[in-house]
Amino acid sequence: MTVTPSFLIRAAGVAAAVSGAIFIGVQINHPTFDITTIATTEVVIRDTFKVLMTVLGLVGITGMYLSQVRRNGVLGLIGYLVLAMGYLVIMSTTFVAAFVLPSIAGTDPSYVRDVLAVFIGNTATGDIGLMSVAFQVQGLCYLAGGLVFGIALYRAGVLARWAAALLAVSGIVSAALAVMPDAFYRLLALPNGIALIGLGYSLWRVQGQADDWAVVAAEARREHAAV
Repeated sequence: MTVTPSFLIRAAGVAAAVSGAIFIGVQINHPTFDITTIATTEVVIRDTFKVLMTVLGLVGITGMYLSQVRRNGVLGLIGYLVLAMGYLVIMSTTFVAAFVLPSIAGTDPSYVRDVLAVFIGNTATGDIGLMSVAFQVQGLCYLAGGLVFGIALYRAGVLARWAAALLAVSGIVSAALAVMPDAFYRLLALPNGIALIGLGYSLWRVQGQADDWAVVAAEARREHAAV
């Protein structure tokens, strides 16, 4: 198998689509985050998949940006960098939720309760250090980055515009849902997940079409040279 830029871009499209599917899937019938559930096998598995989701999402948006750098322009660069930062911080906090909090739930339950409280939008009663800053940064970057990057993709007009618009709008929807109970907040997975699936498939398809045109053009040049 030859690894080419085209192959990597199409792989990024698959990664984005899988990330969106995981984002939706892990939220279905998600148990409430609290001290009694954080160390259960089900929650640990879900959080592990969330870490994978962020990695694949980061790969996906990188492919979307690099596949059309000139069309995305400065707005696309800003949106990509902010959204990428959001994914990186979410990956870090989710890693803590999956592999750190369960191990200290029995020895430091008050800290775990406070972290989980902030994670779902409530207020901590104790000091959780930089975790509170991390949650604020990830929320701001994810929502603002999705909005700006979605607008840039829509303006570029290469990938599916409905999916780009949904990515942008889902940031606004997420901001509204963030002030609602945890069950409502998890609904943000639907627009974000569908947007990633649509954009990922579109990236995979558009790059495939570009490859087909490249083959046709190469054959035409060879025929012309033979004449």
